[in-house]
Amino acid sequence: MAKLESNIELEAAAFRRLLAHLDERKDVQNIDLMNLADFCRNCLSKWYKAAGEERGIEIEYEDARELVYGMPYAEWKEKYQQKATPEQLARFSEIEAAKNEPDKGQD
Repeated sequence: MAKLESNIELEAAAFRRLLAHLDERKDVQNIDLMNLADFCRNCLSKWYKAAGEERGIEIEYEDARELVYGMPYAEWKEKYQQKATPEQLARFSEIEAAKNEPDKGQD
C-alpha cells in the first residue's frame, strides 16, 4: 500500500475514533470543548463540509452534523445539551475577546 493511501486510511480511522470518543463523552459540552481547545462538534461538522466542498462534493451542513453527532443535531441537543453556566459563558467571552486584541509589542 502506498504511503499516501495508508496515511489517508489512518487519518480516517483516527477521525472515526475521535467521533466515537465524543459520542462516548456526551457529558462534555461544546462550550467546554471551545473553552479548552477552540473547536467543538459543530466545528468538526463545518470542517467536514468544507473538506467535501474543496473536493467538489456537496455536503449539507445538517448531514455533516448528523455524522459528527451520531444523530440529528436537534435530537442530540434535546437529549444532551445542557444550558451553559455563567462561568462557561464568561470564559468563552474572555477567550473570544483575547482573540480580537491586537498583538502587543509588535511593530
